[in-house]
Amino acid sequence: MTFLCIGHRGASGHAPENTLKAFEMAIEMQCTWIELDVYAVENELIVIHDDKLERTTDGHGDVMDASLSYLRSLDAGDGEKIPTLIEVIELVNHRACINVELKGAGTAEPVSQLLIQLCQRGWQAEEFLISSFDHPELAKTDKIFRRGALFAKKVDDYFARTTRLGAYALNLSMKITTAELVRQAHDQGLIVLVYTVNKHEDMQRLKAMGVDGIFTNFPDRFPR
Repeated sequence: MTFLCIGHRGASGHAPENTLKAFEMAIEMQCTWIELDVYAVENELIVIHDDKLERTTDGHGDVMDASLSYLRSLDAGDGEKIPTLIEVIELVNHRACINVELKGAGTAEPVSQLLIQLCQRGWQAEEFLISSFDHPELAKTDKIFRRGALFAKKVDDYFARTTRLGAYALNLSMKITTAELVRQAHDQGLIVLVYTVNKHEDMQRLKAMGVDGIFTNFPDRFPR
């Protein structure tokens, strides 16, 4: 398997995160995968990371309390708008695979429905990975799509959880990644993807551990 360099919220070190500009830049920097975050608002899947608007937009309040029209009116940086998931997928247009992270409640079903429709129009299920820290929500996604179990903190039962999810990938914070955990994950048939890796020396260290890929804000820092 080729070592994966995944554009974390696009090339978010160079362009406003989770915007079309950031995703296009990640592809131009030769990312074969991009990662993004979704909430479901008024039957639309919108691409934004935080549950509040202040950090990444000129808006105020909670994402889930806002109307879709208000969210779409905001500046997400450099004049970019908060995109919808379908807008990102149409921009990518098979040039990279897409890791969709479920953020808000009730995202599993609409994400699955949209991706199934896309697979009926020429996309392949393997072009997507669906991940989440919310494992009960992740478990509701359609089983034709690969699942990535996200962990930010150490737990004693990684593999009981990944087994229940039928996970394909173990997505780990760099802070909790060890060579032994990587070895155990591979023994379980999982790939290991690590976030968020922005220094070349960290990538080299993780690569030596045997991780299968990294999420990075700066894809241009990592030679292919």
